[in-house]
Amino acid sequence: MSISLIGSGIGESATLKLNETFSILKAKGEPVIHLGGGEPKSMAPFDAITTAAGLLNSGEIRYAPVDGTIEMKQAIIRYTADFYNKIVDPENVIASSGAKQAIMVAMQAILNPQDEVIFMAPYYVSYPEMVKLCGAIPVPVYAENGTFYPTIKDVTQNITSYTKLIIINSPNNPTGVVYSAKFIKEVVELCEEKGIYLLMDDIYHRLIFDNVKVANPYDYVKKDLENSKLIVINGVSKQYAMTGFRIGWAVANKVLIKVMSNIQGHQTSGPSIVLQKAAIGAMNGIQSYVESLRLTLENNRNVLVQYLKTIDGVKVVVPQGTFYSFVDFSAYNKNSTQLSKLLLDKVRVLAVPGVEFGGEGFLRISFCGSIKDITEGIERIKWVIDPDSSNELFIGQRKLVRDWK
Repeated sequence: MSISLIGSGIGESATLKLNETFSILKAKGEPVIHLGGGEPKSMAPFDAITTAAGLLNSGEIRYAPVDGTIEMKQAIIRYTADFYNKIVDPENVIASSGAKQAIMVAMQAILNPQDEVIFMAPYYVSYPEMVKLCGAIPVPVYAENGTFYPTIKDVTQNITSYTKLIIINSPNNPTGVVYSAKFIKEVVELCEEKGIYLLMDDIYHRLIFDNVKVANPYDYVKKDLENSKLIVINGVSKQYAMTGFRIGWAVANKVLIKVMSNIQGHQTSGPSIVLQKAAIGAMNGIQSYVESLRLTLENNRNVLVQYLKTIDGVKVVVPQGTFYSFVDFSAYNKNSTQLSKLLLDKVRVLAVPGVEFGGEGFLRISFCGSIKDITEGIERIKWVIDPDSSNELFIGQRKLVRDWK
């Protein structure tokens, strides 16, 4: 069978594959714990459900405009004013079927084959594959000092004449770190100086802890919006726990948004009008829902870190946002894929191998589930990897025996 060069070079999403594995095991009645998930377990906001239900009850379910309904754009414009102190026009906005599609059509509008795209490592698992889908070259940037916080020097050392786009994801998936205002300022200024596009993936920007502040990139942009190469991405999936609704958006200069809209029109047309209604309901509704979720996640984070610290040799940088921790298990197994498989096989705990995010020896462990799943999941992990663990472990009525070293 003949497959394109681009198609044959794209791997499946490790996180989505893990979700599929979880669903299969759960359907079989296995006592599986999912610590690799990327979606909060909270219910979607009531305002989102009632707004969507109102449209469904009308029976008027039609095509949406390619770049989003007027009402959806108005909600995004208000959001941008409230959280970024930036006034934009409807022509500066595109609504997409998830933040991931907004990123993808932005890349397709910008990139040519052999262009290079810089992003900070560890990185969101899909960035390299999305870049490859455009025929471009992914360039992960690692901090020279070995931390999760690259410096502007680390970035500039990776810039070439082919660099077309830099992606910043803060708070970061998978590490949960928030990049400093100084770093964001330096990256914005660098991109303006060199004429490089800057894409801010802000999907987690309201899920932050310990009174940490997320830098606003518009504070450092000197050019007016229509001459700027800044793109800001957001969506309802994370902050409103609406992962299945698939509504995201981009804010950028009007010329770029028009090209993105043209591309999206031939890909998927406009995002579902019902799901846009739900997103509008969430964005215009009672916002205490987001704060409630944030507080729950902060408490979950504290519990997870407390339990991880009981395992000798495990290193964890305390997440400042998101609902992920990127945990160093290299003292036990430097091969994260092997370790992930071992945990799944032995104690039915799912965690994503760090190699998928550019961090071998790590596992991404999510804390967006229940406290029970977090505590029991870490206890199971400790039983598997700690040679001093007892010989037996009970999972429900099932007795497990350590038969490995």
